[in-house]
Amino acid sequence: MKVKARYDWKSMKRWFRYKYLLLLRAKGGPSKVARGFSIGLFVEMFTLPTAGFAFALIFPLVYLLRANLPGALIGFVFGKVIYIPFSILNKQVGDWLVPKHFKIYLIHHLPHMLSNIIRSGLDLIVGGMVVGLILGIIAYFPIMLLLKYHANRRKEKRRIRKDQLAPSNTNE
Repeated sequence: MKVKARYDWKSMKRWFRYKYLLLLRAKGGPSKVARGFSIGLFVEMFTLPTAGFAFALIFPLVYLLRANLPGALIGFVFGKVIYIPFSILNKQVGDWLVPKHFKIYLIHHLPHMLSNIIRSGLDLIVGGMVVGLILGIIAYFPIMLLLKYHANRRKEKRRIRKDQLAPSNTNE
């Protein structure tokens, strides 16, 4: 008697391939998917210091900017992969942008627990928003071009296959 494996890796691979093709063929084309990716990347750059509350921003931003939600979630996950090296840059940019007197004012006028959170995370939040916006804008163009390349390659393959299957009219 053959024991069934806990995970069927072939079906998982097939499922990921299916989801990848759905993403490539999304309504609105490559621009919409690239917009979604950029939104996800932007939001991830400041979601860690906000204890994950910024994740809720993905849904209204996707709706308002008419982007692709799966693309945004992929950008969000990609942002998690690159967050650690960028957190240093986020902190530096935030420290440069947030005035010192503003931090002191917030610390003295907020409850103690909230002021500790603000003291440690305000630079990361502000810097993450700026760096995330720049990264999102920069990432939009290569993602869109890559998706357009794949779509054009697929169209070309379909055209070649159609030409091969069509009966030739040279005998008449």
